[in-house]
Order: sequence, then C-alpha cells, then structure tokens
Amino acid sequence: MDWNQTYLKYKEAVKGRRFPLAFVDLDRFDRNVAYVASTQRATGKTIRVASKSIRCLELIRRIFEKGGPAYRGILAFTMEEAAFLIDNGLDDIIVAYPSVQPSDLALFVEKTGAGADLSLMADSIDHLKAVSRAGQEAGVELKVCLDVDMSFKPFGQRVHLGVRRSPLHSPGQVLDLARAGQDLPWMKITGVMGYEAQVASLNDDIPGQGLKNRFARMFKQKSVKELTGRRAEMIRGLKDMGITPGVVNGGGSGSLMSTGRDKSVTEVTAGSAFYAPGLFTHFQEVSFEPSAFFGLQVARIPKTGMVTCQGGGYIGSGEVNANRLPWPVMPEGLAYLSMEGAGEVQTPLTLPPGCPDLHLGDPVFFQHAKAGELCERFNELYLVQDNKIIGSTPTYRGQGKAFL
Repeated sequence: MDWNQTYLKYKEAVKGRRFPLAFVDLDRFDRNVAYVASTQRATGKTIRVASKSIRCLELIRRIFEKGGPAYRGILAFTMEEAAFLIDNGLDDIIVAYPSVQPSDLALFVEKTGAGADLSLMADSIDHLKAVSRAGQEAGVELKVCLDVDMSFKPFGQRVHLGVRRSPLHSPGQVLDLARAGQDLPWMKITGVMGYEAQVASLNDDIPGQGLKNRFARMFKQKSVKELTGRRAEMIRGLKDMGITPGVVNGGGSGSLMSTGRDKSVTEVTAGSAFYAPGLFTHFQEVSFEPSAFFGLQVARIPKTGMVTCQGGGYIGSGEVNANRLPWPVMPEGLAYLSMEGAGEVQTPLTLPPGCPDLHLGDPVFFQHAKAGELCERFNELYLVQDNKIIGSTPTYRGQGKAFL
C-alpha cells in the first residue's frame, strides 16, 4: 500500500469536513468481508461476526449483506447490546461474556420468550444456576454456551500463555460442569466456545523481525496442535453424555485458517478483520486491508520537521505499551515524541524525509490500535467509496448507546 498516495486521495475526500473525524473505506471493508469468507470456502465453516469489533449497526448489517451465507450469527459483548441488535432486526446471537446481573437475565428472558435465538456464556455452576433460576421463574428455557479456556499451558499450571477467561481448561472440568448442568431445569447447554487468543492475536510476520516471527510461528503450531486435541476430546465427551452442541465456536481474525481446519469446530469468529486496525497487521496466514481511520487536523507547526495535531489520545485497551497508541499511518513515517505520545488535546509528530507538505488545517490520518474501540470516540463514521465520501452512519455512541 502506498500510504502517501492514499493520503492525498483521503485528504481530498475529507476536504472541508470538521476534525476530528473517522471514516471507513467501504471498498477495503467489502474486500475484507469477501476475503474472510474465502478463508472458510474449503472448510464449510460459517463465520460469526464479533460485534465488539464493529460497533456500528449499518456496517454489521453490511457484512451479512455482502458476505451472504458464509456469515451466520453475532458474538455480542453484553446482553444489553444483544437486545439492541435484536430490536434492530438481527438474530442468532451469543453473548460472549457471562453475567448474573438481574437486568441482564431479565433481558435474556424477555428476548428469548419473544422468539429470539439468544444464548449466554457460562463457565461455572453459579452461572448455570443463575440462568436456571431466571428461566424457571419466567417459564422460559434459556440457552447456554460453555466458555472454555483455550490457552496454552506447556508446563502445567506454572505457565499460562493466553488470556485469563474461563476456569474450564481440561476436558474433565468441562464435562463435570456439563454433568452438573444436566440436573438444572429451564436451562440447556447448546454450544461451546473457545477463544485461542494466543494464536488469533499474535503477529507473526512483522517486518525486520525474522527470528521473533519464526519463534511466534513455532509457538502457534504447538499451541494449535494441543488445543485441537483437547477440544476434540471435550466434544466427544459431551456427545457421550447426550449433549450435542449445535455450535462449537472458535478462533478470531488472526487464527481463521488454523481454527477453520479444526474438525471439532462448527464456526469461526471474525471481528477485527473488517477494520484491520494496527494490531491486526502482520500475520503470515491471513492478510487484511486497513479500512477504518480517524483524522486529526494540524493545529500547530512548532518547528521545521514537526507538526502538532489537535486531539488524538485514543488509546487501545489492554497491556500498556507503545502499540496501544494510535498508529499514525498517513503520511507515511510520522513518529511520536517519546515525552508526549498521543495526547488528549494535542499530539506532536515528527516528519520523515520526503514527507508531503503539511500545513495548518491539513489532516493526519491514524489507525486505532484496536478495532471497535475507535467507535467509542466518534458519533458517526463517514463512508468512503472510490475515494469520495458517499454518506455517513452512526456508531453505537451516535445512537446514544454505550454498552460497557
């Protein structure tokens, strides 16, 4: 991608608009939708859309419209969000994070009772009991998806390589919980989910880091081999107990290929793939096109070779490091000042040799480090097609919604 040539096209597209602004290049977005679908063409797996990585109703709908039957269902991040999506005509929703809040369980009952295909994640007997009580009180059978920790533990409990989610790691732990759940009324286990974050989120094709890339790929291969066998054992055990999960969900954008090859999995999940933010740039097996950007205006020129933009401190969640800062991508080669970084009200940047001229009022374009979090900072996204703004659409925030 020629960032500087792209910069000039986007600069013209947003001319006269108020900054800061955010936009999605629909041409790139649609190509990502088609590419993600192509990753499962040989496997026959469907793709569940992780809505937390989109956070824009129109663009979630666009994925299903453009992607066709390859896409089925949504992985939501809260019950309130799931209810919002259902109220706006979407269905087949799994809420990816457990909750025992009375208001969430009330929504669960309400939407299920009204006919929605909705399930809630669980990873403990207390989760299952809370769902069972809510269903029993309302006389509505509620669907549960068991959340399994797919992290890699090559040395037993001494080393945990992956995210801290579910306490369920071994097949025995999963089967024990499922067995206990069989005695609970008005609750049914219908799915199993396992997110292998240590595979899906680990870049392994970073330019200039050959040794690190080789180590990352070797680690991924070992982790995939281990978790594939473990997941297969869990699913066999559940079927032997008389529980046949209709959904076995796995993976994320960075592990679409390896998760798709897992015979135990019925569907894969993708979210960040569609915007392709900074942290989802360098993978060997998959490749996405950056499609979501935000622009700041140059408000000061403190000295030759430097500009200061207004605003910009849109930091990604997670561990604190430089990669969580927004990525200044256009013009190419811009760099932060180590003493300031991306600031709440101003962001100074140094210019590389050969940088296109930047004057007061000119835009600088960034990628957010993560995907959907960009939408928490903007009420609307401009929609760009053929390098022209063709309209705009509200984010969740623009519709007055903040689910977390």
